[in-house]
Amino acid sequence: MIDRSKLLADLQGATGALVDDLRTRTEEVPEVRGAVEAQFEAARDAGRTDRSLEEWREGLLAQVAVGWVLATVFIRFCEDNGLVDTPLLSGPGERQGLARDHRAHWLAQHPAEGDRAWLLEVIGRYRKLPAMGDVFGDQNPLWQFGPSDDGAGALLELWWEREVATGDLIRDFTDPELDTRFLGDLYQDLSEYAKKNFALLQTPDFVEAFILDRTLEPAIRSFGLEKVRLIDPTCGSGHFLLGAFHRLVERWKAKEPGTHPRKQAQRALDGVHGVDLNPFAVAIARFRLMVAALKVSGIEKLADAPDFRMHVAVGDSLLHGKRSGELFSGTEGLDPVLRHRYPTEDEEAANRILESGRYHAVVGNPPYITVKEPALRNVYRDLYTTAYRQYSLAVPFKERFFDMAVPGGATHEAGFVGMITANSFMKRQFGKKLIEEYLPKRDLTHVIDTSGAYIPGHGTPTVILFGRNQRPGGDTIRSVLGIRG
Repeated sequence: MIDRSKLLADLQGATGALVDDLRTRTEEVPEVRGAVEAQFEAARDAGRTDRSLEEWREGLLAQVAVGWVLATVFIRFCEDNGLVDTPLLSGPGERQGLARDHRAHWLAQHPAEGDRAWLLEVIGRYRKLPAMGDVFGDQNPLWQFGPSDDGAGALLELWWEREVATGDLIRDFTDPELDTRFLGDLYQDLSEYAKKNFALLQTPDFVEAFILDRTLEPAIRSFGLEKVRLIDPTCGSGHFLLGAFHRLVERWKAKEPGTHPRKQAQRALDGVHGVDLNPFAVAIARFRLMVAALKVSGIEKLADAPDFRMHVAVGDSLLHGKRSGELFSGTEGLDPVLRHRYPTEDEEAANRILESGRYHAVVGNPPYITVKEPALRNVYRDLYTTAYRQYSLAVPFKERFFDMAVPGGATHEAGFVGMITANSFMKRQFGKKLIEEYLPKRDLTHVIDTSGAYIPGHGTPTVILFGRNQRPGGDTIRSVLGIRG
């Protein structure tokens, strides 16, 4: 069983060392430097950044470093839990020796190569497994460039370390329950740069359940299990997606107990959708969904698993996708920034998933920070009427959440919206347009001020909002508010 706090500390150190190693490679290897500079110039010319090359590059280095670290974590999880027969990195007992023998044999056959090439070989073998294709897809940042052989070797040595006294492997992922929650801890804290710029934060279990109870459940009753679709436009490591997946599986089991579990798993996967700006968050979400689908299907080996269809993509939910005319009118001058894609972004999948008015339940925990990329601050302000003054990202995301939900009409009901978000818009001037002009036109049903409640990890005062994408259906808004004193 993995020691989560020790694993996090160890991998934070490994990630920092990889960032330093990658930075050196971008300065010393002409092909790597050229690829990085070309990507930066394309983003700058499109208007998605106005930072300096050096500052912008740090974000890319963090993504690539975490991509490599997480790839080895995914593989170790699979190896230690017997999801593959042949260990290639390490493992408890005799499995580490087998893994090191495979490496030695491969390097002997490829004398011009080193540990970076060996790690790419290992990841490539996993990528060929149908169930892992999406996890290690083209948009995974690890494919952009890699560390030096010394940097890759240091990462391998991390997984080989054993206790001096017992000889036991220090980092053992063996878990009969195949619990992937620890990956959320890594997502949140692995990279200090990413945490600061993406506002990475897991949603606690009880908050996720509370929101799904009041969005997905009524959506199933209103629209039917066969039709219901849920999206988290800020899915992070996939906590809402996992919760929704398990609920949908249980519903399918109750409705069609004779249906093959593998088919039930795919039906549940087809009901959940997610997008996130952070590529390594999406990799974690895909991996967690894949493992959950394996468990539901009763599949014990990756080689026996099908190519599970997952609807999770890398993209900017505030920029990308099919947008309603009401939300994005007058954007003719923004074509370059709307059309631009980073190599880590899934253009086709993100455009398909981010379709206005498509979802019966829209849930999430949007970032609370102000826009860290100066070039995008004004772009979002042009796109969203509520993005006022020094707004936090929570404000335009409220617009986007409602826009993603099925609009109410004469022949059908409206989709359900639920989110936990910063309550700063309720107390600061930048919330003026949201409160006075936007929310009065939406059926806001609940305002639950949670700033006085202890929510682990949420130092920022929060509020939970529920509503439906339609004109207000009545004069009543149920509110739970603290009254100071």
